[in-house]
Amino acid sequence: MSLPPRQTSPMALISLIAGILGWTALPFLGSVVAIITGHMARAEIRRRPLELEGDGLALAGLIMGWVVVIGSLLALLAILMFFGGLAWFVSLQS
Repeated sequence: MSLPPRQTSPMALISLIAGILGWTALPFLGSVVAIITGHMARAEIRRRPLELEGDGLALAGLIMGWVVVIGSLLALLAILMFFGGLAWFVSLQS
């Protein structure tokens, strides 16, 4: 008795595509979509392991999404610290 072929999870593909878009065309929005759909895809694949595959695709979308979100937050923190330090320096000179 042979098992039917497994189908790639559509959510995993959406996560991967959104992760790529997060790096290129839609930086923050694409990354948030990649993170949400990546978690949903991995949960779906765990619930139906004999029917679905694509855990690697979902994981790649998750990683790309989180890297952009964390990088954006670090960049925002660096900008705030730079201008905060600049304002502090100017206030000392007055």
